[in-house]
Amino acid sequence: MPSFHSLNVDQHAATSSFKLFRFGPVGREKPAVEYPDGTRLEVTAFGSDYNEAFFATNGLPRLRAWLLTHAATCPPVAPTERFGPCVARPSKIVGVGLNYHTHVQEAQVAVPAEPVLFLKATSALAGPFDAIPMPEGSTKLDWEVELAVLIGKEASLVTEAEAPNYIMGYALANDVSERTYQLEGTGEWTKGKSFDGFGPLGPYLVPADQIADPQSLALRLTVNGQERQAANTAEMVFGINHLVSYVSRYMTLLPGDILLTGTPGGVGLGYTPPVFLATGDTVELTGEGLGTQRQLVVPYLERKRALA
Repeated sequence: MPSFHSLNVDQHAATSSFKLFRFGPVGREKPAVEYPDGTRLEVTAFGSDYNEAFFATNGLPRLRAWLLTHAATCPPVAPTERFGPCVARPSKIVGVGLNYHTHVQEAQVAVPAEPVLFLKATSALAGPFDAIPMPEGSTKLDWEVELAVLIGKEASLVTEAEAPNYIMGYALANDVSERTYQLEGTGEWTKGKSFDGFGPLGPYLVPADQIADPQSLALRLTVNGQERQAANTAEMVFGINHLVSYVSRYMTLLPGDILLTGTPGGVGLGYTPPVFLATGDTVELTGEGLGTQRQLVVPYLERKRALA
């Protein structure tokens, strides 16, 4: 996890540049911010978690203004605290499949004529350092590093040109997938992507104005230290603004909703022969400007008992 720095009141009272994160035990996370020097402050006194109501009421600019006069009274967050998902449970998580040319190639399918959409259960959300559960009987547990887009206000039938106005920020995500349940039998993508813990998100929600070009970010994923995925968001089949516009044609995106923009080539299913995760494996993800995730793969019931 990032290093901890002591609070410099004067410095932080003069800046509104920070990343958002949530910390604490599962289900009892508290909102916090991290400044560029690494100082972390709990902002529970602001009065809102990072949820739909927060984003729908211009929460970020209000929080920025509040911190200019209240940073000195905010308690620091200790480096030993658990990171939770960087947003509270949203109304929905919308995924996009086959959205990198390298992933299309390894899947040996045609480039989609339009985005391939699926839904991932919001109960799958997890912290960036929480364990990944191995479902009972699973043999094809896979990884997927992705850029997540956080919707900042209600979006319905928006144009591609308007899309940036509806994006509040960005985060790193691991769209964990069990390929047997996703692709075999009835082939239900949602079923193979929605186990508890299959949605590590964070560590940070980075405001959109702190990302110079979200369509030019490096993404990387390793398993047990071996690089498996290395790509750039410039390699997407459909760009971020197109995706936001496209999804908004078919469903209303609400403040706090998450759009997973797809994964590049290098997933376990794409290797010859395929390579899947086993209990004891360590997955590490990085996203340019977004931070790092690290997860240990453990048996499903072991993770469930640990969080009880």
